[in-house]
Order: sequence, then structure tokens, then C-alpha cells
Amino acid sequence: MLALALAAVLTAIVFVTTGGTELAPNTWTEIVLTLTGVGLAIAVLVLGAPGPRHGLAALLLFVALAALTAISIAWSVQGDNSWLEANRTLSYLAVFGGGIALARLFPERWAALLGGVAVAAVAVSGYALLVKVFPATLDAQGTLGRLRAPFDYWNATGLMAALGLPACLWAGARRAPRRLVRALAPGAIAILITVVVLSYSRSAVLAALVAGVIWFAFVPLRLRGAAVLALGLAGAAVLSGWALSTRALSHDRIPLADRTSAGHTFAVVLVLVLAALVAAGFAAARASERADLAAETRRRIGAALLAGLALAAIAGVGALTLSSRGLTGQVSHVWNSLTSTHDYVGDNPSRLGSLESSRARDWSEGWKVFAHAPARGVGALGYATARTRYTHDQLPVDHAHSYVIQTLADFGLLGLAVNLALLIAWAIAAARTLRVRAGPSSPAFVDEHIGMVTLLCVVAAFGAHSAIDWTWFIPGTAVPSLLCAGWLAGRGPLEQRVGRRTTRLRLTRRPAVTAASAALTAAAILAAWAIWQPLRSSNAQAAAISALDGGDTASAFAQARTAAARDPLSVQPHWLLSALYSRIGDQTAARVQLLKAVSMQPDNYDTWQQLGLFDLQQRQSQRALVALKRARELNLGSLSTQTLINQAAGQAAR
Repeated sequence: MLALALAAVLTAIVFVTTGGTELAPNTWTEIVLTLTGVGLAIAVLVLGAPGPRHGLAALLLFVALAALTAISIAWSVQGDNSWLEANRTLSYLAVFGGGIALARLFPERWAALLGGVAVAAVAVSGYALLVKVFPATLDAQGTLGRLRAPFDYWNATGLMAALGLPACLWAGARRAPRRLVRALAPGAIAILITVVVLSYSRSAVLAALVAGVIWFAFVPLRLRGAAVLALGLAGAAVLSGWALSTRALSHDRIPLADRTSAGHTFAVVLVLVLAALVAAGFAAARASERADLAAETRRRIGAALLAGLALAAIAGVGALTLSSRGLTGQVSHVWNSLTSTHDYVGDNPSRLGSLESSRARDWSEGWKVFAHAPARGVGALGYATARTRYTHDQLPVDHAHSYVIQTLADFGLLGLAVNLALLIAWAIAAARTLRVRAGPSSPAFVDEHIGMVTLLCVVAAFGAHSAIDWTWFIPGTAVPSLLCAGWLAGRGPLEQRVGRRTTRLRLTRRPAVTAASAALTAAAILAAWAIWQPLRSSNAQAAAISALDGGDTASAFAQARTAAARDPLSVQPHWLLSALYSRIGDQTAARVQLLKAVSMQPDNYDTWQQLGLFDLQQRQSQRALVALKRARELNLGSLSTQTLINQAAGQAAR
């Protein structure tokens, strides 16, 4: 029941925040996560048993990362975006700390966390497939063949499925659960692998491979895991093969009627395959209960599996050697494909076998942003604004598609140092948890150790994916991974007892605990208020526009000023005030608001373009040219800016 409750929470975060770009759902999710994390911290202070504070160093360094994110507002190229990123990082800190707290308070409930991750991943992936089955109901306006629901971003959908794979492997291979759980595991794995394939996400494939390699390398249940995985792979091969071979399911711009018909046929295939996998899962679970293979037999089977993998690798190298390019030519071709800044690959199934992508271009631009401000970067989430001064590419790119490159661009070497310190502190804490003691171990110790390795697989999959994508900024994929990371850091040596106090703590006799709890409560309230302000500002702007549409200019002015006061880092309320002043004929005051926006974000081309457009409309062509040329310097690829410059030059000539 606890696993199902946790799965419901994780699934709700996915559907509420979707791609993590909408202000309102993100804001309320961040507030709830922050308050919950602080509440768990207070619970540890009051209810936690005394003992070593495992994970404390990693937690403090995460605090340093959150503080750096907030402080970077002072030099950010777009301070309002940095504020939003500071809010997100604060909520992630609460999730990580919450994972540490849960490991301290309920160490025996580690299986619930893994079960929650598994069920949430299967639920989200199942919904993604239902979108294919019932497109008229769930995706009537969809034009793309790639799976992208419910995140509206295919790589995040694929990653969510990859995060669930090690947890489902654990559920199907472990000895403890009921037969029903082991019987359902192959079907769950088939759903997850099918979603990874149909998302056409190569980064999700990489994440799944990383998780699988770690799991089979360090978990002793390899034969059981291989049997469960083989069944799941067989089912996924049928499902994904059917979908990929059906044009209406796998290609873009297919009429809705064709998608609906193909989806209903796919539903029949899906039900039949899952029913067969459940039956096979029951048979395999029953056979594993009866079979008691000798150690030598298990070693022989394991050696045969390893030999098969080695032969497959050798065959792959041989095929590359005998190809037209030869082995070295193929290696050179792969390297050129990965590093080319001009390659592009379409959104069709063939991308799964291609190495071309736009990642190298995004990373190159991120590196140029870092070189411009190597010490402290351009401020949190500043990459999107700063990159335009180094490229003529007109395609907007909001993230660097790499946590490392994004960190270098946003925070420079200072941010890289903080992140490296955090990674090292977390790795030390996790290694302490994963350490295997010498001598015989109890079954409970072995089971928990397998569970901790599986948690590591989830974290490693997310880390590998974040290295080449921007899923760090998507709460639906980041939250379960941070929970697992926090648990690994906070659990400590498995032979060491942790948990709740055996006696009730009297707060009147522990003033330090009372003071710390009060301080955390005050900090939580302040943090929630800070997270709420950008949304309140946005709501005030919407109210101002509504009042203006209704002819209530006075109310529109009041709401616009309220919006500016609630979010003093945003330039949008000043643009709105400028429009209001222009409406009543006060052009001087209107220009003052635009100048204020420029002074707030002088490295943002939008502020200069708004000023130049205003001056152009006022027939102040020389002023307009100065502002617009500065906007072009900050955005080399903007066609609209160049058009306005041409208009201003023509106006000046006349």
C-alpha cells in the first residue's frame, strides 16, 4: 500500500508538471515538495534515533548549489528566469533531503520506494501507449509518430520508462515477493521497453543500458533477472515491431481516422501479448520456486550467457572491420557524427540507428557562453538568452541538452566545482551504503543490498541521461531519481541500525531541537512565499490585461504595478506598463518603462528590441537604430530584428 501511495504521488507529479515549463503547475508542485521535505527534516529531528548523520555532507553541498543558483540572480542575463530556476532547485533540495529523512525514519521500507518507482514508471508508460490506442480521445490534434505523452517531450517519456526497468527487474527476480508480482514483471518490462523504443529516444536507450549493465554486474540474481528480462524483451519485440511496421502508428502527419483504426488493432495485440506474458510469468515464477540449481550449474549458465555477450561483441567488431569504411573508418565516422555541429536527424524510427543529432551544436554554443564568463557564468537558466549572441541559428533552444554544459554556461567554474563536490560527497555516502561486509550475511542484509544496488541503477540511468539531455529540469523524471539518491546517501551501512526513537522526545528538555524545528518551519514558509511570487506576478499581469480589455484603465495600471512589485526581476510588467502609458498618450512615461526594462536586463536582446520598436513607432529613427543594432549584437540570427533595422534605416533616410 505504501508503494502504491508513493507511485500515485510520483505519477501525479508527472501529469501535473508535464514538461516542467508551465509556471502554475510547477509553482504549486515546488511549494508542496518544499514543505514536505522540510516536514520530513523536522520529523527526523524529533523522531529520529541518535547516530551518525549519513549524507549530511552531500545535503549541505546541495544547499550550497541551491544558494549559488539564487545568488546568481545578481549577475544573471535574465534574472526572472534565474529566480524560477532557484525555486526549482530549492524544491529539488527538499526532495533529496526528504529521501535522506525517509531512509533515517523508515529504513525497513526501502522496498516501498522501489515499488513506487516501478509502478509509477509502468503507469506513465502505460498511459503513453494508451495515447496510441485511443488517439481520438487522448491526442486528436497530434501530428507526430513519436511517443511523447504525458510529458509532451519524447526523451522524458523514454527516460521515465528506463527508470522503471531496474525496479521491475528487481521485482521479478527477487525471492521474497508473492508469485503475482513476479508474474506481472515480464509484462511490465515489455511495456517499458516498448515505450523506450517508440519514443525513438537514443538517450533513453543509453539510460536503460547503463541501468541494466550495473544491475547485472552487481546483483547476484542474474539468472532470475535474465529470465525475466528475456520474457520482457520477447514481448517488447512483438509490440514495438508491430508498431514500427504500422505506418499509422510510427509516422508523422497521419489522418486521425487511420491512427484510430491502427490504434484499436494495436490494442488487441497489446492485450494478447500481455496476457501471454502474464501466463509465462506465472510459469517461470512457479518453476523458479521448484528449481534449486546447484552452484556449479548456475556458474555454467552464467558463463554461457557471458560468452554469448562476448561473441556478440566480437561479431559486431568484425562487422565493422569488414565494412566499406573499415574499423578505423567506422570509428572516425562515429566520432564525426557525434561532434558535427551541422547534422540533423528527423523524428522517424530510423533515428534509432543514427548517430547524427543537434547535440554537438547546443554544446558548442554552451561552451562559447562559458568562455564568455568562465568564472561564474551568465546566471541560472541564462544559457537560452546568452547563446543567441554566438549563433545565427534561428531555432530557439532553451537548454544546452547537457547538465554539465548547462552548468558551465550558467555558473562557470564556480558551479562546476560545487557540483563536483556534491557528486563526490554523494558517491562517498552511497558507497558507504553499498559496502558489502566480510563474512556471511543474513538474508535480510542481502535483500536490502540488492535493493540499494537497484536504487543506484535508477540514479545512474538518470545521471547518464542528464549528461546528454535537459531532463534535470523536468520534475516528473528528476523527483524519483533524487528520492533514490537521497535514500542511498542517508541510509548508511546496512548492518548499522537506524530508525525512529524508542522513547518519546520531550521538546521542553531539548531547546536546540525546538529552535531548529522553528527555524526550519520559518524557512519553509519563507521559501514557499518566494516560490509563489512569480506566479502571483503572472496572475496580476493577466488581470491587468483583462481589465484593459474591459476598458478599466485604472485597474489595469494598478494590476500592472502590482505585478512589477511581486516580481521585481521580470521585465514583462514594465512592457505592459509601457503599453498602458502609450494607450493614454504619455509616450515619455512609456519609454521610461522600456528603459527600466533595459537597465534590468541589458544583455537580453528582447529588452533592446522592445525599446527599438517603440522608438521606431515614434519615428525616432536614430534612437531606434541604436537600440536595434544592440539587439542584433545580442541575437545574431533574429530576422525580425534585421527587418526592424531596415525599416529604421529607411525611415532615417526619408
